[in-house]
Amino acid sequence: MSVNLQTPIDYLKGVGPNRADLLKKELRIHTYQDLLNLFPNRYIDRTRYYKINQIQQSNAEIQVVGVITGFREVAQKRGKRLVGTFQDETGTMELVWFRGQKWIRESLKLNTPYVIFGKANWFSGKFNMPHPDIELLEDHKKSLRSGIQPIYPSTEKLSNKGISNRVVSKIVQQLFLETKGKFSETLSQNLLSELQLISKSDALLNIHFPKNQDLLSKAQLRLKFEELFFIQLQLILKNLIHKSKIKGHTFEKVGNYFNTFFQEHLPFDLTHAQKRVLKEIRSDLGSHAQMNRLLQGDVGSGKTIVAFMSILIALDNGFQACLMAPTEILSVQHYNGLLEWCNKLNIRIKLLTGSTKTSNRQEIHKSLENGDLQILIGTHALIEDKVKFKNLGLAIIDEQHRFGVAQRSKLWHKGGSAPPHILVMTATPIPRTLAMSVYGDLDISIIDELPPGRKSIKTVHRYDKNRLNVFRFIRDEIKKGRQIYIVYPLIKESEKMDYKDLMDGYESIARDFPLPDYQISIVHGKMKPADKDYEMQRFIKGETQIMVATTVIEVGVNVPNASVMIIESAERFGLSQLHQLRGRVGRGAEQSYCILMTSHKLTSDSKTRLETMVKTNDGFEIAEVDLKLRGPGDVMGTQQSGVLNLRIADIVKDKDLLQQARYYAKKILKEDPSLSSTENAAILNTYKALSKYKNIWNYIS
Repeated sequence: MSVNLQTPIDYLKGVGPNRADLLKKELRIHTYQDLLNLFPNRYIDRTRYYKINQIQQSNAEIQVVGVITGFREVAQKRGKRLVGTFQDETGTMELVWFRGQKWIRESLKLNTPYVIFGKANWFSGKFNMPHPDIELLEDHKKSLRSGIQPIYPSTEKLSNKGISNRVVSKIVQQLFLETKGKFSETLSQNLLSELQLISKSDALLNIHFPKNQDLLSKAQLRLKFEELFFIQLQLILKNLIHKSKIKGHTFEKVGNYFNTFFQEHLPFDLTHAQKRVLKEIRSDLGSHAQMNRLLQGDVGSGKTIVAFMSILIALDNGFQACLMAPTEILSVQHYNGLLEWCNKLNIRIKLLTGSTKTSNRQEIHKSLENGDLQILIGTHALIEDKVKFKNLGLAIIDEQHRFGVAQRSKLWHKGGSAPPHILVMTATPIPRTLAMSVYGDLDISIIDELPPGRKSIKTVHRYDKNRLNVFRFIRDEIKKGRQIYIVYPLIKESEKMDYKDLMDGYESIARDFPLPDYQISIVHGKMKPADKDYEMQRFIKGETQIMVATTVIEVGVNVPNASVMIIESAERFGLSQLHQLRGRVGRGAEQSYCILMTSHKLTSDSKTRLETMVKTNDGFEIAEVDLKLRGPGDVMGTQQSGVLNLRIADIVKDKDLLQQARYYAKKILKEDPSLSSTENAAILNTYKALSKYKNIWNYIS
C-alpha cells in the first residue's frame, strides 16, 4: 500500500507531537507532502575524504577518516576543555569540545574508525577541529547522507529546541523509507524524453540525498521546470477558460465617432506600436469573448490616445465606457485631457471623485442610468454601489497595481447582461518574466516606441560638491523660459528628517534664486489639499519657474514646459521611482534633462541604480535591473508577490527556463485543450489536485 502524502506530519516516526508543532509553526510543515517539498537551500560536499597530511589552512569544511587514540582535559580561564587525539596513517590532529564533555567521553570509543567532519583550524603547530560532526565509519557507509549533504532552511527557535539540520535530514530519510522513495509522476513521458528530464522519484531522491553534483543539478532542473510549468499551465488555462466561457459584448462595427476622430481630430500620426496595439484591442472587442488585456507603455508613449480610441469603439456600438485612476490628480488630468476631444465630437463626459459635490453626484447617477452620460472618469468612487450604468461596455483601469482584485471584480458586475471589456494600463514597465508569471492570464500589449519628435531625456549623475554648477545650469534653462522640478525623498519612517531636508533645501534654493526674479512653488504631504492644488496650478500656468516637492508629483503632473528634473538624495530612491520621476519631464519638444544628486557615500546597489539611469531611458531594461536588485516580491508590491512564493525556481536566474515552461504549456494545451489524452493523464491529475490547493507544492507529487 502506498503512503498517502497528505498524512499529518505527527504520524512520521521520529517526529511526535512536540516536534510536529514546531515544524508547523516555524516551517509550515503540516503533512508528509510539505516535508518532501522542504528543499535544501544549500549543500556541503561530503564526497571527498582528506588525509591529515593533505589538510590546508582554508575556510572549507572537510571530512577525515581515522581513530581517536586518547582524551585529555586542559584547564582554561573558564572551566576545562576536552581534547581528543585523532590519527590516520599520515599524521595526527586534535578534536576539541568546550561542552558536553562527560557525554562525549562515555559515548565515543577509542581506536575505532570514525568519520569526522568540520572546519580545521591551525593552532600551535597543528590542526584541530572544534565540535566535529562525528559518525562511526560503518554507520556512515550505510547512511543515505554519505554524498553531498543538504542544509535545510531553519529558524532560531528550531535550533534552540534541538531540531538541528541533522534531525531534519533524519526525518526526511524516514519519509523515504516509509514511502520506499516511490512518488507518482507529474509530467508526461513526451515532456520527460523531449527535455531529457529525470523522473519525479529520482529528482526527489537526488534533491534531498544527491550522490554527486551531476545528479543534484539534474534534480534541480527537473523540479524547477515542473514548478514553472504548472504555474504557466494554470495561467494559460485560466485565460482559455475565460475566453471560451465568459461572453463579452460584441462590438460589431467601427463607426462615426472613431472615424471622425481618426480623420479630423487626431493630434499626431500614430506610431507603429500604437497601431499594432489598437488592432489587438479591436480584434478582442469584435470576438465574442470578454477582453482582458494589459496595456504596457513607458511614460509618454501615448497610452491615453489608444485608450480613448478604444472608448470610441464602445460608443459607436451604443455602449458606455469608464476610466478609473488611483488618485484624484490623475483622474482630473485624464478628464481634462479627454474633455477637449469629447467636446469636438459632442460626447457627454463627466468626472466623479471623492470631492464631487452631492448635487453633481445625483445628476451623474441619473444620467448614467438613463444612458445620457457616455463616458465617466473617476477614482474608486466609480465602484460604489450607488453608481449604476445603463450599459457599460468597456472599463479602463489606469496604474492597475494600485487596485486590488476585489475592486476589479466590482467593475465586472456593472456590465449588465455581460461583463464589460477590461483594459488595464500601466506606465510601470513590468519585466517580461514577471509579466508572464503574474499577469500570465491577461493578454499583453506593449507600446514600445515613443511618438515622433520626442527627444530622449539626458540623464547625468552629480555629487553634492557640483551643486554650484547645477544651479548655474538651472539659471540658464530658466532664461530660456523653461521650468524646473527639484524633488526630495519622502520615506515614512523618517518623515521629520525628510521634512527638514525639504525645508533646508527650499531655503537654500530661495537664497540662490531670490524674489522678484524667480518664483518658487513648494508641495509636500503635510499641506492641505487646497493649498497643494493652488501651488500645482501656479506651476502649471507658468507663474512659478521652480517646483520644490516631495514625491507627490511622481504620478500624473503634466507640464510640457518643464525641462529639468533634479532628484536630491537620488540614492534613496528605487529604480522604478527614479524612472517615473524622470518621466515628468521630456513632455514638450525641447531637450530635457534629469540630474541625479547624491552624496559620495554610495552602496554598490545605489551605484548600479544610478549607472542604469544614466545609461538607458528604456523602462523595460530598467525594470529588468530592478528585478535583479530587489527580487520579484518587492517589484510587484505585496498584492501580487504571493503568486511568486517559489520553492525552488528563481524568476530572475531561471528566466530562460520560465520561457521554456510557458512554451511547452501552450504547446500541450494547443494540441490537447482538455488534457484528456492518456499521454497527458499525469499532467491532468496534478492540475486537478493543484486546483484544490493554493500553494503549488502542496500537490506536486
